[in-house]
Amino acid sequence: MTGPRDRAVVIGGGVGGLAAAIRLRAAGHDVTVCERNDVVGGKLAELVVDGYTFDIGPSLVTLPHVLDELFRVAGTTLADEVELVRLDPQFRYHWTDGDSLTVHDDADTTAAEFARFSSGAGEAWRAFDARGRRIWDVSERTFFAGPMTNPLSLARRMRSPVDLVAIDPLRSLHRSATAVFDDTRLQQWAGRYATYSGSSPFRAPATLACIPHIEARFGCWYPMGGLGRLRDAIERTARRVGVEIRTGVEVARVLADDRRVRGVELLDGERLAADIVVANTDAAHLYEDLMPDRRALRRVRRAKRSTSGFVMCMGVRGATPGIGHHNVWFSSDARREFDQLTHGVLAAEPTVYACVSSITDASQAPDGCENWFLLVNTPPGVHVDREAYAEVVLDRLAARGVELRPRVEFVRTLTPADLASRYRSPGGAIYGSSSDGRRAAFARPANRGARGGLYLVGGSSHPGGGLPLVVMSARIVADMVAADRDDPARDDRG
Repeated sequence: MTGPRDRAVVIGGGVGGLAAAIRLRAAGHDVTVCERNDVVGGKLAELVVDGYTFDIGPSLVTLPHVLDELFRVAGTTLADEVELVRLDPQFRYHWTDGDSLTVHDDADTTAAEFARFSSGAGEAWRAFDARGRRIWDVSERTFFAGPMTNPLSLARRMRSPVDLVAIDPLRSLHRSATAVFDDTRLQQWAGRYATYSGSSPFRAPATLACIPHIEARFGCWYPMGGLGRLRDAIERTARRVGVEIRTGVEVARVLADDRRVRGVELLDGERLAADIVVANTDAAHLYEDLMPDRRALRRVRRAKRSTSGFVMCMGVRGATPGIGHHNVWFSSDARREFDQLTHGVLAAEPTVYACVSSITDASQAPDGCENWFLLVNTPPGVHVDREAYAEVVLDRLAARGVELRPRVEFVRTLTPADLASRYRSPGGAIYGSSSDGRRAAFARPANRGARGGLYLVGGSSHPGGGLPLVVMSARIVADMVAADRDDPARDDRG
């Protein structure tokens, strides 16, 4: 395929950027990816210390068919590139009263576990899952099917007003959960899924109830060897189809006139001409630093930042009884915890998430040892005394019967400041924009940029953060590029 608009530069080699590069290359464009770090993958990253491997970004794969579609565009399949294991059980949850709940891969087993946990909860879980199914089925063909700049763009993809009711956008996720579960602990379980987009269950829409359904229906998956093997597969596939990937190369600015982008300039002064620029970077960084645009920046800043996080990676000797691959220890008061986060302070009693992938994959830790990845939510931009807050987290686990200190060989930590520096994400916001508020989806930066030929992909733009969503954003951008190429008038600016 040839033509005047066949050169593309992708700024940033995160998953969204690589996925966009693969699709654009498959469509016939010459594509160069510029990544300022020494490795690609963005937040899909790993830490290797003394024989231990930690996934320090995403820790599971959901909606694997979305990734498979990407690989098939490049003439291969997800199964050909990565060995995926479907986890069962999926998660183990623990409350301060000592009760625990295990969520399985099988719906009947999960319903039985909910029924054991709390009277009537088995049928309540089935009702909540059915609601999540309706939300997902509508969202997949509307919200995730294309770009969205305002409510009208979503309404055009809906078949009838029934679709709008089905996605449940007006209630909060917490209100949706209280309408189904009488047990406050299960309301807290349901509310946890707001954190998948760095949001609060008391502010995020009930639309997020589709996430537990997605896990129940499509599974929670783990790539053997760690999530880094998925990153390797995407990079390998991009190179195989002819994408040029340049690491250790930083884009200093986007070259543009009043109407269109013309390429990029690197930090060393080199210029790369391009008719298409795909920004796989935070939208605020794009419009503040790379292509200053006060009007676009004001729009970007209307979107609330997602939460950040405090991460602990620990090499632990011996085996810990009663843990799974994915584990959650809830706080005693979800409302107080999220109120503190919303007001910009660290939770005094945080919910603790732990991924111990060596439970499934022995290659992730030395023989007889465990790789503990711990994450607690924090406000974006908050200062964290890493040593003091590490003690808070370890104290929370010890109070719940999981005393790790005597067996810890080392601890490595990441704070919001570390995440902000590593990923150029303001405040270290893990997921870019949050889903808090009824209009959050419309406040998120659009995939079409402020100049012709400029497109945004990744967590800070539609449809949001997380592995499957950034891969979806790459499809949306590639489709927009194709449509604009067929009808250049669609992409005019002025």
